[in-house]
Amino acid sequence: MPAERGQGRAERGRPTISEVAAEAGVGRATAGRTLGGYGYVSPELRERVLAAAEKLGYRANALARSMSTGVTHTLGVIVADIGNPFFAGVVRGICDTSRARGFDTIVLSTYENLEEEIAATNVLIDKRVDGVIIASAAVDKREVAHIEAAMDRGIPVVLVDRAISALDLDAVVIDNRDAAREAVETLIEAGHRRIGFVWGPPAPQAPATRRELLAEASRNLWTDGERLRGYLDALDDARIPFDPELVMVGPKVEERATQEVARMLALPDRITALFCTETDAVTGALRALRAAGLSYPRDVALIGFDDSAWAAVMEPPLTMIEQPVHQLGEKAAQMLLDTLDGAEPRREMHTLRSRMIRRSSVAPLPT
Repeated sequence: MPAERGQGRAERGRPTISEVAAEAGVGRATAGRTLGGYGYVSPELRERVLAAAEKLGYRANALARSMSTGVTHTLGVIVADIGNPFFAGVVRGICDTSRARGFDTIVLSTYENLEEEIAATNVLIDKRVDGVIIASAAVDKREVAHIEAAMDRGIPVVLVDRAISALDLDAVVIDNRDAAREAVETLIEAGHRRIGFVWGPPAPQAPATRRELLAEASRNLWTDGERLRGYLDALDDARIPFDPELVMVGPKVEERATQEVARMLALPDRITALFCTETDAVTGALRALRAAGLSYPRDVALIGFDDSAWAAVMEPPLTMIEQPVHQLGEKAAQMLLDTLDGAEPRREMHTLRSRMIRRSSVAPLPT
């Protein structure tokens, strides 16, 4: 018996914006602006999109949103850990900027767990947020379906802190590779050649070859890979051979950093300097130095990533890479809100500059 009118479509699930766009003969961005109720669309194209949506049965929440602009005036924010001072600063920048333009924010943490991130994205879709800013744990095409699902429902997305090559999206990041290169160059200029790298992309075995590390970097967080490449750039520029024994591999936890630095300190030709790419990597390294009865910068020079107030009050104060955390959040929110106001997404990676705060944890290699 023939299906009742509309029954077949309901059985296959709610039509997507991509299907509406194809039916109307327009791009997905145009369909998204029309059905999402943001940005300018010519009357002719708007009529075509709405007619296609009507034909396909694209109604319910999505079509209701198209009748007004900014129905919820709410942005969704997904970060790894709101308790991390870095992400707390980024979220503060997002909230300050969005509030000034009349938008509230919903913030969710994922703890670098992709399943938690997928669940968080679904929550924000259900909450009908107008746009999403996400520091994603996804790294390749197989892991981005949830982000594409949000976009398919007319929800614009901006990436913050991490880029994802599989997605053509606006992203706001810092100059991770250049920052890492500058840090390691500073240690090299002080005479150091045995420089440990703490907290990069995990590798399947230890020690991992240069090729294995770079391959693993491409399968893990973008920031980890960029900082590893900066370390390698500085070594290459100074013609210092890469030594896999000087690179931490394994889980990114403070305890592992302590173990790995202790191992590097026990090598026959031990490290004389450390570059730590996260706050927990720095504290793990400091524990290992203390346990070995060593100090910085007398025995081991040290530069860390992600400056914070405690680094300045250490004795001696630590040289650190300062990230423009508030500015990262501000810029991500501005880009998203501009899209909601009708600006065409640039589909570009906007890179902010970090700076190295030089204090007292680097000293020349004793002769």
